[in-house]
Amino acid sequence: QVQLVESGGGLVQPGGSLRLSCATSGIIFSIYAMGWYRQAPGKQRELVATIGRGGSTSYAETVKGRFTITRDNAKNTVYLQMASLKPEDTAVYYCKTIGLSGWGQGTQVTVSS
Repeated sequence: QVQLVESGGGLVQPGGSLRLSCATSGIIFSIYAMGWYRQAPGKQRELVATIGRGGSTSYAETVKGRFTITRDNAKNTVYLQMASLKPEDTAVYYCKTIGLSGWGQGTQVTVSS
């Protein structure tokens, strides 16, 4: 069973940057696509970005050009570099192995002045 541990969240001012990490275990990381999701208070969880096992990426329109998803197969870790953060990016961010069930505990990102 996959285990996912997100980290790197925090409080940041509008326009700031954060880098989230998601360490995985229990799977052969390199053969799976990975995704970052987020859930704001009172809203449904939404897909933010995905990265294929070959490194192809896709982004939600709301974050395109500001967020970058990458992966390090040697470290079994996926990252989300977030720049030009806006208050509406405030949410709990989760990573997920595409095609497998299970979520980590998430990491809180708060964008506020």
